[in-house]
Amino acid sequence: MTGPSIWTHANGGEAANLAAGSAVDPARVELVHRIHERLIQEFDLAALEQSPAAAVRQAVEGSVRALVAQMAAALYGDEKEALVRAVLDEAAGLGPIQSLIEDQTISEVMINAPDEIYFERDGVIHLAPARFRDETHILRVVERIIAPLGRRVDESSPYVDARLPDGSRVNAVIPPLVPRSPTVTIRKFRPDRLTVEDLVGNGTMTRHLAEFLGACIRLRLNVVISGGAGTGKTTLLNALSGFIPDRERIIAIEDPIEMKLQQRHVISMEARPPNIEGRNAVTQRDLLRNALRMRPDRIIVGEVRGEEAFDMMQAMNTGHEGSMTTVHANSGRDALARIENMVLMAGLNLPVRAIREQMASALHVLVHLARFRDGRRMVVSVSEVSGLEGEVVTMQELFRFDQAGFDEDGNLLGSVVPSGLVPTFAERFAQAGIDFDWGARAVAGSWSR
Repeated sequence: MTGPSIWTHANGGEAANLAAGSAVDPARVELVHRIHERLIQEFDLAALEQSPAAAVRQAVEGSVRALVAQMAAALYGDEKEALVRAVLDEAAGLGPIQSLIEDQTISEVMINAPDEIYFERDGVIHLAPARFRDETHILRVVERIIAPLGRRVDESSPYVDARLPDGSRVNAVIPPLVPRSPTVTIRKFRPDRLTVEDLVGNGTMTRHLAEFLGACIRLRLNVVISGGAGTGKTTLLNALSGFIPDRERIIAIEDPIEMKLQQRHVISMEARPPNIEGRNAVTQRDLLRNALRMRPDRIIVGEVRGEEAFDMMQAMNTGHEGSMTTVHANSGRDALARIENMVLMAGLNLPVRAIREQMASALHVLVHLARFRDGRRMVVSVSEVSGLEGEVVTMQELFRFDQAGFDEDGNLLGSVVPSGLVPTFAERFAQAGIDFDWGARAVAGSWSR
């Protein structure tokens, strides 16, 4: 056989680095399917359904090798090993996307159709050299993910959120909502937790800004992190949580769990969707109300999406300062508008001015992230919520991204610099003995390649 084999598997992301033109031959996909069907007939896989994937692979590997030797006798060496692995992935993993899930350099896997599988690496989307046999094949993998969690996806419930054993977040949508093909999106869970030092090193923020945000966390200012999808909000939230002292009790509320806090005294709570009968849901708002009875020093909500925003602000205003959350928004100002709309969703019939008074009192610092065309993510603005003037919540920008253009490769150049404005909470810094230079133009960590 000439040219690169479509069965050759390489660890460390090499398989995913193949060109889009090296897509898997449908005939080989069919061969994996036939061997897997024979395996089902000859081996009781149902008896291993509750076993860990590694145990299943070990139990069936001998049978798989025997079937490959019988049904693909012409293959040998690396090609044979790649076929064995592909069948094992079908029997005990997630089929064609298993190698993408295992690749630690990949942050997201997106299935648009059987022959359209994409992945994201370093903020850039690539077409993967893998394919499913058909739509039924995709649905079988979805069922393997959601069945242990007691979830379902069918015509009456055509979309589902779930989580892989490693914590990766899964969303699946099926026809008729997506007429062309079932669609699956997997946001992978990072086993390694990025620290503030890592974020300074990769240009997400400057050291001067990191020192400022660290002081804000230690001084118990309430922080909201905003940004679009995939801008790194949860990653930044995780990193900043490292400034929280170990002696404090933290209640973390998420849907689903993504954060990986390193303090000793952390209680993680996860919302629960309705069951098959549409009952017994537990919302983030339910969890937040219960958290107030659990003697928290700080409350961290992974992302506010709805009416729980009101309870979050209530907590911030009633002795739980130093709390943190994230929100989807296009700017810091937009984040305030979204939080206001979420509070209105709670149906409390509060006047808009009363809501804005709560916001002005509860929120201290807004950190906004953006992702640029070269795939980089960066803090582009940090603002103080300074008060209320008339009906308007006032803000002042403390740090902003100073763009210096692009280099010859199209990579963004620039850095985050202080605006020179001094926040109203500067006195807290002075009282804590923190000598912070509000006018320094920080260039360390200037974002360029």
